[in-house]
Amino acid sequence: MKRTHCQLTLIMPLIAVALAATDAAPVSAEDAKSSAAVRIALIGDSTVASYAKPPQDRPDLTGWGQVFGEFFRDRVEVRNFALSGRSSKSFLRENRWQPVLDAKPDFIFIQFGHNDQPGKGDRTTDPNGDFRDNLRLYISDARKAGAVPVLVTPVARRTFQNDKPVTTLQPYADAMLAVGEETKTAVIDLHAVSFDLYGKLGDNGSADFSPSTSDRTHFSHKGATEIARLVATAIPKAIPQLAPLLKTD
Repeated sequence: MKRTHCQLTLIMPLIAVALAATDAAPVSAEDAKSSAAVRIALIGDSTVASYAKPPQDRPDLTGWGQVFGEFFRDRVEVRNFALSGRSSKSFLRENRWQPVLDAKPDFIFIQFGHNDQPGKGDRTTDPNGDFRDNLRLYISDARKAGAVPVLVTPVARRTFQNDKPVTTLQPYADAMLAVGEETKTAVIDLHAVSFDLYGKLGDNGSADFSPSTSDRTHFSHKGATEIARLVATAIPKAIPQLAPLLKTD
């Protein structure tokens, strides 16, 4: 069956998943027989990335994309293309985007913002300018390749003042929400829900989310799992066609 932009029908044991007509891509008969009937790709920065060999000073360092697949049933393959230090600009400049498209995923989750902020040198982007342009390019290219793009706002840093979370990432989260509305693209507002979670737990209550006492951006395995859980929990509302593939426990 040839991939199109209009419809995706996945034949699976005991379940048939019909994708929404606006952002859909059918799976071939060969794909349906494979071990992974649905392919999810992740792109982003160090908060998403996988760490096969974490540094000695942070042996528990884990990106939320590294454990994201644990929330799905069998026959879902999650491939994590996120890399430490990348922004929406540098990921494109380094030609890391085309291999993602070549992998022919059915969904592409896109989270940038941390390295797009001021002070990141030539990685920096303007949340009201080229950051939005980059997001539009990712969305357009994904759809042309037959994949469903999903924007994920940048996860909040675990930074506090008077035991209340503070953030400098809001402009990038707002930009993602605006581009999502403009392009009719699903958005998971991870920035908002992670910020709220830190607010409920407080600084001490969320301390074990970090891989070291000095690192308030990245995650321990526990922290990454809880952040991935926030993304998975948002899926039924943001991307209902993926909901049946989530584990019920």
